[in-house]
Amino acid sequence: MNNKDYLIVATLGETRNITRTAERLFMTQSAISKRIKLIEQEFSCDLLVRSRHGIFFTKAGEHILDFCRNTLEELDALKQQVNFEHNEISGTLRVGYSISYGTYFLASQLASYHEAYPKVNLQVSTDQSSQLYTQMIQGSLDLAIIRGEYSWDGPKYILAKEQVYAVWNHSMDSKSLSECLYISRKTDPYLTNQMIKWLREKELFSNSSQICVDNITTCRQLVDSGIGWAILPEIALEHFDGTKMKLLFNDGTPFTRCTYILVQNGAIALPQIKYFINLILSLTDTKKEPS
Repeated sequence: MNNKDYLIVATLGETRNITRTAERLFMTQSAISKRIKLIEQEFSCDLLVRSRHGIFFTKAGEHILDFCRNTLEELDALKQQVNFEHNEISGTLRVGYSISYGTYFLASQLASYHEAYPKVNLQVSTDQSSQLYTQMIQGSLDLAIIRGEYSWDGPKYILAKEQVYAVWNHSMDSKSLSECLYISRKTDPYLTNQMIKWLREKELFSNSSQICVDNITTCRQLVDSGIGWAILPEIALEHFDGTKMKLLFNDGTPFTRCTYILVQNGAIALPQIKYFINLILSLTDTKKEPS
């Protein structure tokens, strides 16, 4: 086995799919399959079991997977140490962005980071916050920018705290919210519960006239079109020219939505991760202290 084989096996461990592994490594599926066969011949054992739902590692394959992951981590740490001694920031940074946050900030933030630290290998994924949280638990990300409240025992930085609003097109200004179509959306359980709480407090939860969409962008577009009203955080309201009503709970507490950076324990010591966090916090004018 060589470094390319280590990377193939480790990537298969992340994706559990030969097609996605080939795409990520810019290889053909047949080339991936050929390397797997050679590894199996080298160790005289089956590495994988294929199914319609993806691939599964055999017991021997799991041992080989652990070895490949550990070897790549040790090699990356060695490269970082050597480069750091020569005042160069390099290595690999595995970062996840929540879809809604990444839509507005990912491109500019990564461009700034790459310009400052061009030798860092960036591995970026975008997903729902709940999925990113799962990847953090599994250790497949070094850090993640996540929206909502998730328990985390590693370093955690608050990146933003936004006001949440009820919003609608000006064409609905003469009507009460109870008369209008409510546009709900799928989101994380914490925010869903907060929205339900506010709706119940305002006696709007029983409104049976609803549309439910699966993302914040579609929700905003429907509001813009005048179909109905929705509950949206400030991040989704750039250039919004309709009516915004700041939401408060009955006890006077503002309805807010927080964005956090979650970091793996120990990862904060890696220079490429420390500098990424500092850059993101500086771009958002946030103090550099864990929450």
